[in-house]
Amino acid sequence: MNDPTQPAPNHQTWKLTLAYDGTEFRGWQVQPGEPTVQGQLQAALGRITGETPLPQGSGRTDAGVHALGQVASFTLQAPIPPENLQRALNRTLPPAIRILETRTVQSTFHARHSAKAKTYEYRVFREATCPPFLARYVHACPWLMDVHALQSAARLFEGEHNFLSFAATDPDLATRSLPTDPDFDETGVPTTPQGAVRIIFRSTWEEMQTDAGKLLVYRVRGSGFLHHMVRNLVGTMLDVGRGRLNSAEIPAILAARSRAAAGPTAPAQGLFLHSVEYDAEEELRDWNE
Repeated sequence: MNDPTQPAPNHQTWKLTLAYDGTEFRGWQVQPGEPTVQGQLQAALGRITGETPLPQGSGRTDAGVHALGQVASFTLQAPIPPENLQRALNRTLPPAIRILETRTVQSTFHARHSAKAKTYEYRVFREATCPPFLARYVHACPWLMDVHALQSAARLFEGEHNFLSFAATDPDLATRSLPTDPDFDETGVPTTPQGAVRIIFRSTWEEMQTDAGKLLVYRVRGSGFLHHMVRNLVGTMLDVGRGRLNSAEIPAILAARSRAAAGPTAPAQGLFLHSVEYDAEEELRDWNE
C-alpha cells in the first residue's frame, strides 16, 4: 500500500521561502471565506500549474502577523524550472506576498516537521507619534521604558522551560482543519506537560535608531513556539519595562503554568517570522542532482 505521507513517484517536493505583509490576511492557514496566505498561494499554484496542493507552512502565523522568511513545502507533478515558478508566482500573487526562493528538495522534507529552529522579531516604536506608514508594522509604545529591566527579563526565558503560562487559547482554531496532536486540544492549548516545553536559544532586546524614530526590537530564537507565545512574552516583558512587573517574578510565572499569571498579549502587527532553520544542506539537495 502507498504511504499517503510520501509524494507520488512522479511528483517533486518543493521548498518555497516567502515574505508577506500580514495586515490584510486572516493569518497563514486556510479559513472558509477569509483571505489567508496559504489560500492565496494554493490558488496561485492552481492558476499556474493546474494543480492545487495545499502548501504546508513552517508555522501558522496569526492574523496581522508578518513574515520575512516563512517556508512552505508541497509537491507538484508539473516539470517547471524553479526560477520560472518563482517568476510566475510573483506575477500571480497579490503584492503583499513575495516569493524569495524556490527549489526542489528531498521527498522527506516538510516545512514544519523538518524545522529545527525559528527566529521571531517583535518591533516596538518608541516615539510619541507613530508615522502612519509605519503603524502597520510596529507596536506604538511611547511610555517610559527601562531597557535594562527588559534585557534582564528576556534572558530569563533562555533555556528549556514549560511555557504553558504564555500559551493562548484561540476559539477560532476549533473550526480549522488541524493535524491531530495528542499534546494539544482542538483550540491549540497544550494538554500535557511535554506539549508546552520549548527550548529558547537566544532572547534579547536591541535599541535601534531609524529615520522614522526609535525602535526597540525583540529577537527570540527557539526550537518552536506555542500559539501567541512570542506576543505573550513581549506583553509580559513590556510590563516589566514599564515597572508594572519585576523581572524577578518571571520564574514564578513560568512555574505557575497558567496564562492568567503572565502579562497581556502584545498586538499582532509588531510581530515578524524572521527565519526558519533546517538540517544541513545535504538534506535539502536538489531532487535532480
